[in-house]
Amino acid sequence: MRQVLLLFLLGAVSVAQPKLSILIVDGVNNHDWQTATRELTSILQATGRFQVDVSTSPPRDAAPEAWSNWRPRFDRYNAVLLNWNGGDKEDGLRWPGEVDSAMLRYVRSGGGLIVFHAANNAFLEWPEYNEMIGLGWRNKEFGPSLVIGSDEKIVTIPAGQGRNPGHGPRHDFEMTVLDRDHPITRGMPRHWLQPSEQLTHGQHGPASGLTILTYAWSKDAQENEPMDWVRTYGQGRIYTTMLGHTWLHEDNPNFRCREFQVLIARGVEWAASGQVTIAAPAGPGVK
Repeated sequence: MRQVLLLFLLGAVSVAQPKLSILIVDGVNNHDWQTATRELTSILQATGRFQVDVSTSPPRDAAPEAWSNWRPRFDRYNAVLLNWNGGDKEDGLRWPGEVDSAMLRYVRSGGGLIVFHAANNAFLEWPEYNEMIGLGWRNKEFGPSLVIGSDEKIVTIPAGQGRNPGHGPRHDFEMTVLDRDHPITRGMPRHWLQPSEQLTHGQHGPASGLTILTYAWSKDAQENEPMDWVRTYGQGRIYTTMLGHTWLHEDNPNFRCREFQVLIARGVEWAASGQVTIAAPAGPGVK
């Protein structure tokens, strides 16, 4: 109810529109994915813009029969939100090949994809997924990384240089909007305080074709790290956010941040439709 009231007061629901259908995929994650899925569902449904379903994969150690019966129907939805993380190792868990192929066809043919927090850790050995996410939890030898310079120019750090992926403990930090013209961030406060969040640094990948939307100063890496970005892949739209950390037996005030709520809702709307009708928060961001 708190989130519903918050988004309503922010004017997130502009006019009555047909609802966009969203599928959250979860079931395997080194984070508290159950809490994240509940929070995301609440935030999205509170806008009145989305109908949300959830497809929970079998657990990591499930029998082959369970995996053979798991076939999410991506094609029935305007966008798919991945709250799923099979890990970043060479022997990391993979989906059945049929599910991989179905998602790839879905995005290439115009489906929206939202890569949520640790979902960019998944599928190290899936080349097309690495292209879709652009930057992931990959060692520095894997590919280039991106940072934002003091002049707000994007700096490419070549493969083999820079930092390996990591993060410090949860803490409050300032978010900065870099691209103020993109539909997702247009009208958002230039700065806001993101509470009790994990600030990931040293993401690597193809690092091409990305529009960086936001960044934050990492006190651990002493660099401005990209936090939200978008790209197109085939006819599909992909929105990645590094925000949204959850951990078992911890409170998650980051999900109660009004700017985070509206940012994620607008990112999902853009991925699903190519447009943003959810209003930006009124007034300056909280510092």
